[in-house]
Amino acid sequence: MSKKISFGVSTWLWEAPFSTSSVALFPKIKKLGFDVVEIPIEDPSLINVKEVKRALEENDLKPSICIVFGNDKDLTSEDTSLHQNCFEHAEKCFAVATELGVDFVAGPLYAAVGKARLAPVEEKKKEWQRAVTNLRTLSGIGKKHGLDIALEPLNRFESDLINTADDVVRLLDTINESNMKIILDSFHMTIEEQDIRKAINTAGNRLIHVQVSENHRGIPGTGLTPWEEFSKGLEDVNYDGAMIIESFTPEIPELAAAVNIWKKLADSQDAFASDGLKFLKKTFN
Repeated sequence: MSKKISFGVSTWLWEAPFSTSSVALFPKIKKLGFDVVEIPIEDPSLINVKEVKRALEENDLKPSICIVFGNDKDLTSEDTSLHQNCFEHAEKCFAVATELGVDFVAGPLYAAVGKARLAPVEEKKKEWQRAVTNLRTLSGIGKKHGLDIALEPLNRFESDLINTADDVVRLLDTINESNMKIILDSFHMTIEEQDIRKAINTAGNRLIHVQVSENHRGIPGTGLTPWEEFSKGLEDVNYDGAMIIESFTPEIPELAAAVNIWKKLADSQDAFASDGLKFLKKTFN
């Protein structure tokens, strides 16, 4: 595996939502051996961008940005006010991302996370077309801020629209905008993909971001994920972006409920990060 991959961790592993005070995590994240910190923007008003940028520089960390839409933000909804909520939220988040110096944002930005149900075929077609139309608008907002947008397939329990690499490639082909890209997450892939290496190849050179945890959301290397095939897939497409450990703490009830984590997945969140990084460096470098 090329040594061009950089390793990072999401602040969601320890706390949520991210706020200016979350920069207190940065020295520890750097000391654990990470070069990238993933900042999930839930509420941009909680973030003093200048202070966050200064803390990143002081700790020699590069940022990556992820964004998700809650129930009041859904580009597939028949309620156009929810579309507008997405666009207004994106404007604020994209402004933060640009000021922090990143060149893309990532996330399942086509629908509200958790929108998963057996909808009639005709309704699904309408929702697909709404996603296409509204993501073109989102693409335009991204271009205005100089950003690519990496769309993330989610597992069937979190989305009924985009679950696989095939799905997201079909969506991007339909949208046909140059700044729409792909993020893949090993957790969702172990649920939805038949062949992880093939899925990565399907994403191809549009894959610009990777998140990882185990099939049970735990420490990479402690579960059933076919990491060798994952590694071969990234080699196939010459992936040279970041690899971010993304999991969550059960200590925050709202976050635990959102991702259905009811028990500790490691002796400590620090141990989760440290042990996961050791495994990833051994496997992907």
